[in-house]
Amino acid sequence: MSEIASARIAARLDRLPPSRAVWTIVILISLGGVFEFYDLFFTGYVAPGMIKSGLFTPQSLGFFAALDGIKIAGFGTFVFSTFAGLWFGVVLLGHLPDRFGRRPVFTWSLIWYVVCTAIMAFQQTGEMLNIWRFIAGIGFAVQLVTIDTYISELIPGPERGRAFSINQFITFCVVPIVALLAWLLVPLTPLAFDGWRWVVLIGSVGAGVVWLLVRKIPESPRWLALKGRVDEAEAVVSMIEAKVRAETGLDLPPPRQESIEEKGGGKFLEIFSATYRTRTLMLSVFNMAQVIGFYGFAAWVPTLLIARGITLTHSLEYSFIIAIANPFGPLLGTLFADRVERKLQIILGLLVMGLAMLAFSQVSSAPILIALGVLFTLAANVMSYAYHSYQAELYPTRIRARAIGFVYSWSRLAAAFAGLAIGYFLNAGGVLAVAVFIAIAMVTGIAVIGVFGPTTRGMALERINH
Repeated sequence: MSEIASARIAARLDRLPPSRAVWTIVILISLGGVFEFYDLFFTGYVAPGMIKSGLFTPQSLGFFAALDGIKIAGFGTFVFSTFAGLWFGVVLLGHLPDRFGRRPVFTWSLIWYVVCTAIMAFQQTGEMLNIWRFIAGIGFAVQLVTIDTYISELIPGPERGRAFSINQFITFCVVPIVALLAWLLVPLTPLAFDGWRWVVLIGSVGAGVVWLLVRKIPESPRWLALKGRVDEAEAVVSMIEAKVRAETGLDLPPPRQESIEEKGGGKFLEIFSATYRTRTLMLSVFNMAQVIGFYGFAAWVPTLLIARGITLTHSLEYSFIIAIANPFGPLLGTLFADRVERKLQIILGLLVMGLAMLAFSQVSSAPILIALGVLFTLAANVMSYAYHSYQAELYPTRIRARAIGFVYSWSRLAAAFAGLAIGYFLNAGGVLAVAVFIAIAMVTGIAVIGVFGPTTRGMALERINH
């Protein structure tokens, strides 16, 4: 039976010691995720260039100008199209990795990003720009879902937290890079081509290069075995085991088989069954809460600095300094990722984010503002790698991708409207009102994870979901 074979394959994977063979796969998968972060973070940095190009006048926006009725206008339509596309993508396509496999969805979503984003860079009206932004978001949204699923299934339980911290370290390294590229290119028109368009195209070219590198990564053996493709699963695991033996020069320990996962049909409604309903509701609420702090600060930090009395020029400089801190949160996490319970890391990250934001609203000294911005960023990114690992652990292989896609979709939906809320609170009550809004969201996240979240540290996926 494929269920028995799947349990046997899982046990063989979970007994693997730390090795270059497995970590090479993790790094290659992580490189694919770099371009979701590039895509998300270039949005704020290229905004001045896009606006200067005259793309967001009512005439240029076409039918998107109607969004002004719900207070979404100008560049806000681009942000709205971004997160609307990402939301539709995870809802409509989140099931694909469970149906067709992790590897093909991972590689084809990269191609989708390359093609759609390159086309977007050449659009001359805001209407067509937003349409291609929406289409790109639909296809690429499934990428991060697939990455989380992929890594959780390949890495042994005792190393899973560290794998996600390394994954996020690699992906967050692109944030200061895109900030630097935008700083250098957006004000210019190299070869009579707007600088913001060059920033967008560089992302497409980079994703194309990564696609060439990741074409040979193996399919998830857990998924193959559960689908009855046992011979393929055996071949992948045997290949990895052979590389590990050659690298370490030691025999592998005997596998310890955990509970057998039921094959089942992997239907979407299973995420609302008695076994998983609480986890699904908990993670949905949590994702809506965490994104208010995570993207609420990252996207608005230049504006928040200006509101604290910093000049425009210095706010961009300080924002770049804060952006440099992005990769160091996950890197710091490698020291304790698998030593501290996952839900506790999430709770502490949210707590520091809320306190740092409240302190940020009360000071005006530039060095202290920068220090608090760096502290917030470090805490947010520790929280980020921890929850990406956590939500992937809480579902079985047969529904893991579609479950992650569903709960993660709420962060996309919340992000699409959180910016409007932060803009409202900033105008109505200044940075303090924004800080209180973010702090309330952080408390909500702490409450749902703290009360309803199970423990997972060091446990095999099959044991967590038995």
